[in-house]
Amino acid sequence: MSRLIVKLLSVSAAVAMLGVTGVQAQDALSLDELLRRVEQGTVNDNKENRAREQRFRASRNEQDKLLKEARDEKVAEENRSQRLETQFEDNALELGILEETYTERLGDLKELFGVMQQVAGDARGNFDASLTSIQYPDRGEKLGALAKKIGSSSELPSMDDIEGLWFELQREMTESGRVIKFPAEVTTQDGTKQTMDVVRVGLYSVVTDGKYLTYEPSTQNLTELPRQPEQSRFTNSTEELLSATDGQVRFGLDPTLGGVLKSLVARPNLIERVQQGGLVGYLILALGAVGLLISLERLVVLGIASRKVTAQLASDTASSDNPLGRVLAVYQSNTSVDTETLELKLAEAIFKETPALNRALLFIKIISVIAPLMGLLGTVTGMINTFQAITLYGTGDPKLMAGGISQALVTTVLGLVVAIPMVLLHTLVSGRSKRIVQVLQEQSAGIIAQHAEKSARA
Repeated sequence: MSRLIVKLLSVSAAVAMLGVTGVQAQDALSLDELLRRVEQGTVNDNKENRAREQRFRASRNEQDKLLKEARDEKVAEENRSQRLETQFEDNALELGILEETYTERLGDLKELFGVMQQVAGDARGNFDASLTSIQYPDRGEKLGALAKKIGSSSELPSMDDIEGLWFELQREMTESGRVIKFPAEVTTQDGTKQTMDVVRVGLYSVVTDGKYLTYEPSTQNLTELPRQPEQSRFTNSTEELLSATDGQVRFGLDPTLGGVLKSLVARPNLIERVQQGGLVGYLILALGAVGLLISLERLVVLGIASRKVTAQLASDTASSDNPLGRVLAVYQSNTSVDTETLELKLAEAIFKETPALNRALLFIKIISVIAPLMGLLGTVTGMINTFQAITLYGTGDPKLMAGGISQALVTTVLGLVVAIPMVLLHTLVSGRSKRIVQVLQEQSAGIIAQHAEKSARA
């Protein structure tokens, strides 16, 4: 019994060593069956091992073959590289000889082609910015291709190329002296594009009915100026130029090719000037308007009073609608009093008339003094803003300082514009008032002298 157990354990160990699966061990019904299966597994493993070894040997033989082919290919490529290097050196030597021969035979034509290349490049830059590009938009590309062709040194320009360059230069020169009308697509201020008749005046200006146009070379668009010149003589001349068929037309020509027109358009108008003055500028104008209204009222009132006083001088009957008549009425009601009392009565009457004649004159004088002071205030405020901009952003961009400088200058101008007329109006109004008061005083003195003479006779 013990031997049987030992044999079974040995078989189990053999099964474990040979890798027999548990399922096969379970299926074996006897020791003989188990032994047979173990022998069969061993045979199968040996077959697999032999097949694996054969595959390894075949793969090793293939690798050796590939290695031999790679070495052969390396040797072949090294030989080819040597041949190519030799051929390259021969070609470089031959190319140098050919280039030397080419340069020798080319002679003065090389300088000619160099000049042509430079002229073609310069002409393209000038043509792209020229107003004639509106009618001939594709010539810049042709000149660019010609300059590139000459610069490549691989192909010489033909006679057609040379004549084409000459033709474009001649056409540009001819068009620069022509005034021509033609239809073109124009971008209006609202962004829409419309086809309308335009007139090109040489290389200087492009106009349409009542409007100046500008040409953008980068986009090749013809657009209306966002703001037209304020002078009507310029815009009216565009209408005459568009409708004219022959003869002469007076036209505002810009010889700087748009520089003067842009500066003229960019110049601020009166309203924009006032807006640059800010709050101080508006206060100065309001003060000036008040002073102007008071001055006009005083001029009208004193003018009427002066005419009535002049009429009263020619009349013997005292009228109560003028200062002199009211003073004479005081004399007529006090003819029986003594000279001193009459003098006091007349002086009192003149004093009563004087405030009405001098009313608001002091306010006009105050406005003439305050206006330049307010202008100085705006100047100081504007300079403070300018220095603040300099402190924050430096002096690199003048536009950042333009607002403060504009306010400083505009408020000073507004202060002087208000002060100078106020001084003149105050002088005029004060002169009329003093004239009437002087007439009253002269008449009062005459009345007193006459009354004193009568009293002395009595």
